[in-house]
Amino acid sequence: MLPLPSGSSAVESCHRDYALIPVGDTTMTVPGKKHDLIENLRNHGPMLISFSGGVDSTLLAALAKDALGEKCRLVLLDSPLIPTAEVEEAKKIAASLGLALDVIPVPLLEDGTFCSNPEDRCYHCRKISATCLRKKAGELGLACIADGVNISDTKEHRPGLRASTEEGIVHPFIETGCTKQDIRDIAREMGLPVWQKPSAACLSSRIPYGDRITPEKLRIIGKAEEFLFARGFSQFRVRLHGTIARIEVHKEDMARILEEKDPVVEYLRSLGIAYITLDLAGYRSGSMDEVLG
Repeated sequence: MLPLPSGSSAVESCHRDYALIPVGDTTMTVPGKKHDLIENLRNHGPMLISFSGGVDSTLLAALAKDALGEKCRLVLLDSPLIPTAEVEEAKKIAASLGLALDVIPVPLLEDGTFCSNPEDRCYHCRKISATCLRKKAGELGLACIADGVNISDTKEHRPGLRASTEEGIVHPFIETGCTKQDIRDIAREMGLPVWQKPSAACLSSRIPYGDRITPEKLRIIGKAEEFLFARGFSQFRVRLHGTIARIEVHKEDMARILEEKDPVVEYLRSLGIAYITLDLAGYRSGSMDEVLG
């Protein structure tokens, strides 16, 4: 693994390295971007796609099928950081696209640096993941590996983007100037049912930097979020601060979760959580990064 440059923070290094990635025209219309995406994928040739079943990787897979036919393959990297329900849903989505999906384990919890949960945790995750992807690509005889990272991701703390770029993984959405909204618009135009699917992130993103990542913490977070999802909440997070759960929901959902506080408190306490709180700032992506300045 490559160390961060001396005297640089994870955040500074992460944002500086975005400049190394070729970025496409961000002003082009959505139909134009779709056309450029297909051409981009054709130019990259036969590829392995890092697949999660989210809107980004699903659109990339659908377009790759149009551009490359059977010369693309999907791989989902499975670990305790990914809820089982998401893995099963990804299998169904891949099947609906008519594309082969390989689910392979990635040994993230065997890596001491990753489990120590540093500020550049995602960098180490992507390095380990890239090794698994390259091995599978080699077995399949595929020279290109692509992911669904897009322009909107570069506005956040994403040290994993630097790692994947170092490992030679290509980012077609960045190369064609596509934002998250562009991806949703293209997916809707193509009739992909995932076009409105809420953004997801691995369960380790619910644990504060510096707090060790353990299987038990991941299990608690996964069960807590599964419970809220079953009660009809769609875009939310359960952040685990020791024995405190900090629940983030959209502001319009705050009244409803307060109405349902008794079963929520009862269930989360059954998981071993002592204190259950509601974050008054509401749901926002990457709230654990706010302490990074």
